Amino acid sequence: MTGLPPDIWQPIALSIELAAITTIVLLALGTPIAWWLARSNAWWKELVATFVAIPLVLPPTVLGFYLLVVLGPNGPGGVLAGLWGGRTLAFTFQGLVIGSTLYSMPFVVQPIRNAFEAMGDRPMEVAATLRASPLRAFWTVAIPQARAGFLAGAVLGFAHTIGEFGVVLMIGGNIPGQTKVLSVAIYDYVETAQWHQANVLAAGMVAFSFAVILALRLIEKRIGRA
Repeated sequence: MTGLPPDIWQPIALSIELAAITTIVLLALGTPIAWWLARSNAWWKELVATFVAIPLVLPPTVLGFYLLVVLGPNGPGGVLAGLWGGRTLAFTFQGLVIGSTLYSMPFVVQPIRNAFEAMGDRPMEVAATLRASPLRAFWTVAIPQARAGFLAGAVLGFAHTIGEFGVVLMIGGNIPGQTKVLSVAIYDYVETAQWHQANVLAAGMVAFSFAVILALRLIEKRIGRA
């Protein structure tokens, strides 16, 4: 990118690393949550669904503030960090992963839940009549049937993490090589009146966002035809 300093690649690489790790964690945690929300008849499941969806409407600074308290030296994060000799999980890459996972959770859980609900009960009932265990039926029937939801959730989770600003700034600060991700780098350029650099990166984010929306449309169209 012409006119950009060489060190800009560091926050770009850090953003991609954060988004990739967060997406993997979200799929691992979000899949059982989405399955339970789609299949459970518990009266309180919508309370759980509401808790998962809170980041959709909660201001990022509010979530970031409470995460800062929890991950700080006087919270559970300080105790956890003490296991490997640290004082806090705030202002660390690990803290960013935790914050990003919570903030992007609804963008992964909801598409997967919708896919599981759209599948209905019939496929699992058929698998049961063929003597497939619940676990085997889940992996061989439910997961393939819900592939559109998984693809959409993975794309949205990755993209949403790339675009985070408020939460990552609150709990990560602006530490080069550790917590300075792409969105924070753009903010830095604006604060120091480096308009060209900010404009190039912002334009790149616009192009990335367009590509994400287009990819989701194509995924929906292709899965729909299949």
